[in-house]
Amino acid sequence: GHCRLLCKPSALAQHLVRSLGRSAALRGGRWPWPRWPQLQMLWQLLQPPEPEPVVARELLQLPDAGLVALDWLVGPWGAAGGGGGVSSPVLLLIPNAAGKVTAGLLQLGLRALERGFIPVIFNRRGHNGCPLTTPRLQPFGDPGDLREAVTYLRCRHPSASLLAVSEGSGSGLLLAYLGESGSSSRLVAAACLSPIFRGRDWFEAGMPWLYEWPLLLHLKQGLSRYAGALAEVVDMDRLLGSRSLRELEETLFCRTRSRPTSWESYWERNEPLRDADEAAVPVLCLCSADDPVRGPPARSLPTELFRSSPFFFLLLSPLGGHCGFPRRGTGCCWAHEAVLEYFRAMGEFLRTEERRKGLPRPR
Repeated sequence: GHCRLLCKPSALAQHLVRSLGRSAALRGGRWPWPRWPQLQMLWQLLQPPEPEPVVARELLQLPDAGLVALDWLVGPWGAAGGGGGVSSPVLLLIPNAAGKVTAGLLQLGLRALERGFIPVIFNRRGHNGCPLTTPRLQPFGDPGDLREAVTYLRCRHPSASLLAVSEGSGSGLLLAYLGESGSSSRLVAAACLSPIFRGRDWFEAGMPWLYEWPLLLHLKQGLSRYAGALAEVVDMDRLLGSRSLRELEETLFCRTRSRPTSWESYWERNEPLRDADEAAVPVLCLCSADDPVRGPPARSLPTELFRSSPFFFLLLSPLGGHCGFPRRGTGCCWAHEAVLEYFRAMGEFLRTEERRKGLPRPR
C-alpha cells in the first residue's frame, strides 16, 4: 500500500516488516477521495460507530483526591466483560488532548473487543463527563494521572499483557509517559495514531480552522461546567474568550493565579519527546504524509529518533489525513487493523524470544 516502515534495523524490525507485509490492512481498498485529507478528517470525526458500544464507567480516585474515569467497552451486547478472559490483553485507549472520544477510537475499541482484547478508555480530569473534584486539570504532557491508571489496571489484571494506543494530540501524553517511566512503564507495547511529536511547535503553528474551532468549542463547553471551581486559579473570562488552542492552553496552565509560569518553562516540562531516549517499550507510530493537523513531515516528524532508537517504529503512509486512514468496506479505517496486527506480532515475537533466549518479559 506504498507505506514505509522507518526504524533502526533489528530482529524485531524484521519481524514487524514480515507481519505487516502479510497484513491485508495495508493492501488496496482505499477511499474514493484519497487526496482530500480535510474531508477524511471530517468523516473520521463525525461518523458514528457501528454498532453503538456499551460502556461501563469506573472512577479512579488519585492521591490528591482528583478523579479520572475509565470507560470499559463491554460491546454492543450489554454483557459486562464481553470478549475477554482473565488473562486477555488489556488495551488502554487514550483520546486526543481535548478529551474528545471520536467514533474512530470507539471503532478501534470494538475491533479489539471482537479479537479478545479488554479495551478501556482513559478520560482525564474534567473530560468526557468525568467530575472535576479539584481545581486542577492535566497539562499536555504530564503523565502523572496516566501512571496511576496504569498501576490500577496492572493490579486489577495482574496476569494480562497491558497495551496502550493513543489518538492524535493524546499521543503527547502516552509518549511522555513512556519516556518518564522507561523500563518501569508496565506496558508491553504501545501505538500512536497520527501523533503530535512536538507539542510547542504544534500549538504555535496553529491548525486548520476545521479542526481547531470544534476542539476549542468542545474544550470551552467542558470547562464552563466548572467555572466556579476554576475561577479560583485561572481567569475564566480570558479562558472562555480564547480564540485559539494556544491561548487557551497558556491561560489554563501558564497564567494561573497561584503559580504563574512562562510558556517556555511549561514546555520544558511537557514536551512529549523530552525523555524519549529513556523509552524501553516498542512504539508504533502511524502517520500520513498529508496530515493537515500535524503539519509537513519535514518539520513535524522526528525521523532521527526512529533511525536511532530500537523502540520507535514509524509506519508512514502517503495518504490518510489525520486519524482517518480510510478504506472501503467493513472496518473503514485500515490503521485500526494495522495496530491490532502490530500488537499480535509483538506478542508473537516476545513469546518466541522468551522460549529461545530466556529473555525476561517486560514488566
